[in-house]
Amino acid sequence: MRLTPILTTLAGLATAAEKPYSTWLTDSIISYNIVPKTRWYTEATFYYAVEAVHNRTSSPTYLSYLTSQLDPLLHPGNGSFVSWDYADHQLDNLRIGSPLLHLHTRFPSLPRRYRRALDFLHDRLLRHQKRTPSGGFWHKDPKYPHQMWLDGLFMAGPFSAAYAALFDPTNTTLWDNILLQFRLVEDHCRNRTGANNLLKHGYDESRRAVWADPVTGASPLVWIRAQGWYFMALVDVLEWFPPWHAGHGMLTRWFGELAAAVRREQDRESGGWWLVMDEEYKGREGNYIESSGTAMYTYGMLKGIRKGLLAEGEYLPVAARAYRMMTERFVARNGTGGGINWEGTVRVGSLDGKGDYEYYIGINKVENDLKGVGPFILASVEWERHLEERGL
Repeated sequence: MRLTPILTTLAGLATAAEKPYSTWLTDSIISYNIVPKTRWYTEATFYYAVEAVHNRTSSPTYLSYLTSQLDPLLHPGNGSFVSWDYADHQLDNLRIGSPLLHLHTRFPSLPRRYRRALDFLHDRLLRHQKRTPSGGFWHKDPKYPHQMWLDGLFMAGPFSAAYAALFDPTNTTLWDNILLQFRLVEDHCRNRTGANNLLKHGYDESRRAVWADPVTGASPLVWIRAQGWYFMALVDVLEWFPPWHAGHGMLTRWFGELAAAVRREQDRESGGWWLVMDEEYKGREGNYIESSGTAMYTYGMLKGIRKGLLAEGEYLPVAARAYRMMTERFVARNGTGGGINWEGTVRVGSLDGKGDYEYYIGINKVENDLKGVGPFILASVEWERHLEERGL
């Protein structure tokens, strides 16, 4: 069979690694014993990746790891969270719902332990998380009043969609609420008047934040990981969102528009994406190709192709180029015991200050940051699916 250029690339990548990167990096991180047993979104992002590896391999090792990490977060008797801070209202607290839901589906005979935790988390979202006047969830109360960040759509959106689909699928109010969160950030953060059609990091509906645009309330810049969280949120929510709801078409359109915008913004030289993605900052001193956002975009495109949301001919070459670059630049084969490490992930990004360029480039990069490790594992699972489907 004569191989097309993209199949040649696929075949080359299939033979370049000593073992699948999805299990190689997962096993490495587990063996390093660097993941604390906490419910924080950073760890929850890694657990989500382990969940994907478990689904792909069916290995009991990964399910056992998840239970060993997540069970200590809950009281054995009633499934309530240990040391929950009831005064802390932030969407980041809800990301842990996704891996807990995975355990609930794997252990349905347990006496409602995980289900009680899931009910608690969803109740915290709907009844305790403050909202803007338009109905958008504050990212964090009381620190960021009236602010919605793209990050928050990933923290709460897929969990809420999965919860609705599994436990209350005909509740139109739940689906309307999920759609509303996406519509608000689309209305305020998407740069439809500019050339790139990308989304700013967040917006303040009150327009009181020092960085808020006086008209839209949007923050000044496009930060790679915030938009990466949002890209992942869209494709993951669409996995659960019912086609009978009018919002399914809207979410599909927004995902396609963002995928097209991200494809256009891929750096021609490296195959990755810049930390600060606004046109005037590409290549500027201090800016760099960042690994977590690159992995998020790659994951979103590959999953979008698999789910029939994106055209393979248009997006597989983009994802293939990015994936190859990540394995060459960000995967370091210098771990102990034959393990690998993940490089190039910026530690954090916030709208706590001015949200300007100097802030974003001033944050340090961290080795094996789980916010980059998790998305790369997710992208690798998707990539390995594509290889398997082609017999490579």
